[in-house]
Amino acid sequence: MASENMTEVAVGGAVLALAAGFMIYAGQVSGFSGAAPEYELRASFRSADGIDVGTDVRLAGVKVGRVTDMQLDPETYRARAVFTVREDIEVPDDSALAISSEGLLGGNFVEIMPGGSPFYFAAGDEIEFTQGSVSLIGLLTKFVAGDDMTGDAPE
Repeated sequence: MASENMTEVAVGGAVLALAAGFMIYAGQVSGFSGAAPEYELRASFRSADGIDVGTDVRLAGVKVGRVTDMQLDPETYRARAVFTVREDIEVPDDSALAISSEGLLGGNFVEIMPGGSPFYFAAGDEIEFTQGSVSLIGLLTKFVAGDDMTGDAPE
């Protein structure tokens, strides 16, 4: 009888440890772990397909923040994004943002393309240089239809 109780206690402890590990992992993935302080920046995009709250913000392929808010600006009809960047990352004030794709089947993310300025964005600043998402379906349609994709005028 004592060995059955010990087995139950051991199994219960393993289940609790697994649940705690899962909660810690979920907190880190979702950004609720409180790991590093962050500051907010803003940007607007002509097209923000594939970007939503929680989308990664990356610099050189490394996650440095996440999108915290997406709204449509009713005056300009542009997507206005608010995103965070880790406080230990200084973003030069001539940097650009682009919505990039992880591949054909992968999701999109916001990519910071750093500039060379010796001055940096402060919390709440807006990044002016942005490139919206590119529609893969639109590109394939143009390719299949034989449209001139170079932008050069026919001779």
